[in-house]
Order: sequence, then C-alpha cells, then structure tokens
Amino acid sequence: MKTHRLARVAEAVREVASETILFEVRDPRVKFVTVTRAEVSGDLQHAKVYVSVMGTPGEQQKTLKALRHAAGFVQSKLGDRLQMRFIPALTFVLDEGVKKSIEVTRLINEALGKTPGAATEAAPEAAAEGQEGTEERAEDSPQDVGSADGPADKDRAEP
Repeated sequence: MKTHRLARVAEAVREVASETILFEVRDPRVKFVTVTRAEVSGDLQHAKVYVSVMGTPGEQQKTLKALRHAAGFVQSKLGDRLQMRFIPALTFVLDEGVKKSIEVTRLINEALGKTPGAATEAAPEAAAEGQEGTEERAEDSPQDVGSADGPADKDRAEP
C-alpha cells in the first residue's frame, strides 16, 4: 500500500472524527476532547484515533468509554465521507503526549531553577532589551543593508 494513501485516509479519519465528536455526538460524557492524530493500518481495515481529554483520570476514562460507545456513529459519518469498499473500524486511544510534554517542560524549568512566576517577571526586562535592539537596527538604512545574496554595493546605480 502506498504511504501517501495511508496518510490521506488517516487525515480524513482525524478530520471526520474531530468534527463528529465536536458537533454531532450528544453524549454528555464527551466533553473537553481533542483529536490529536489518527493511525490507519496498512490494509485500511483498522484505525486508531488518539484523543486528548482534559480532566481528572476518572473523567478521562468516562469520556473514553463514551467515545468507544459512539465509535459506530463516528464510523458511519466516516463512511459518508470516504468512498472505499471497507471503512476502517475505529478504536479510540487516550493520547498521553500532551500530558508528557507538560511534565517534561515542568522538569526542565525545575532543573534550570525557574519558578512558574519567573517567566512573567523576566518579560518586562526582555521587552526593554528588545526595544534597545530595534533602535540600533533603525539606524541602518534599507540601502546599506543588502540582501541574502550579499552586501549592498554602494557603487552600483539603482535602476
């Protein structure tokens, strides 16, 4: 199977699942859900839809159970969109990527000795430094700067 076809089908699965969950699933347990990605098997028979759910682990499990219950409905909407002999069977999986990235960022900040409020305190100083740098750049005129090809030639006449 060609990889670009798998990628196109995976993107269609992600789009349809996202739109259907957001606008058409009426289950009150399904809330704060973001479809992050979709993976389709090589034979296009199965698809994993990775979702990120905001909330406690208990709420996440309730939402995942509701999504698994609504998988047939989402699959029928996918069948309306795709013109294929077989529509992939959907499996919803909780995506831990967002949670892990937040945890890694927290660990990096902790290792660097930064506190969550330190970033907002340093912002005014960085803004003041940024303004000084723009004054220096403003002194250069556009004719003196040149281009990506090299420095400007002052001897050349402009057309």
